[in-house]
Amino acid sequence: MQLFDSHCHLEDAKFDVDRQQVIQNMQEAGVKYCTCAGSDIASSEAIQNLSREYPFVFSACGVHPHEAETVEEGYLERLEKLAAFERCVAIGEIGLDFYYDNSPRDIQKKVFEEQMELAYRLNKPTILHVRDAHGAAIEMLTDRKQRLSGGILHCYSGSKESAKTYLDLGFYISFAGSLTFKNAKNLQAAAKYIPSDRLLIETDSPYLTPVPKRGQRNEPANVRHVCEFLAEIRETTVQFVAESTFENACRVYGIAY
Repeated sequence: MQLFDSHCHLEDAKFDVDRQQVIQNMQEAGVKYCTCAGSDIASSEAIQNLSREYPFVFSACGVHPHEAETVEEGYLERLEKLAAFERCVAIGEIGLDFYYDNSPRDIQKKVFEEQMELAYRLNKPTILHVRDAHGAAIEMLTDRKQRLSGGILHCYSGSKESAKTYLDLGFYISFAGSLTFKNAKNLQAAAKYIPSDRLLIETDSPYLTPVPKRGQRNEPANVRHVCEFLAEIRETTVQFVAESTFENACRVYGIAY
């Protein structure tokens, strides 16, 4: 059985003390590939360096909505150069976060729109971060549905109804450790609804550690717990979820398998 952690942050400082061990743990757990998503230019560059060192680590470059207010002039040109790297498989993570509102909403929308346009021009899928902003995100995506390059709703937090709209717009839906939490009944209902050919799993590590590891630092090896939980609630086998989510991740990221 091989797994694909479709979204993690191995460049995060929380891994500085034992990154090599974390990568070894990932391989021993059967995680063949992972994609690390950038949150700003600096992290996107760090991820690219990791991807050069480890060929099973794919990169994505982008500016997170938290960082939208701090983008510098010329950031899109820098992202375009990063996106030219052969193992850069997506523009992300980008989107809207109205929960923390670390950047003003109008600036979040502007930077999100600019990066969606860049992804469309480069024919790269997008990795979307949407928290407490599904209505606004769906409106923006629908308004430009003729200029979407597809991609992933990462660490999905929306409803079954919103998921249907994202699917209709051509997106894949990815679930993280939050799916395993006791209070995640609505999220679990959405996870049961997603067609098997549009479903992904991730860790978003070092964050959102799944049960039974909750309370510890998360790492890519723990994606197997998300896989197991998803198989349980969808009443299918772990092998089927592992295989289908692996193939789906390779497909959306354009990776030969």
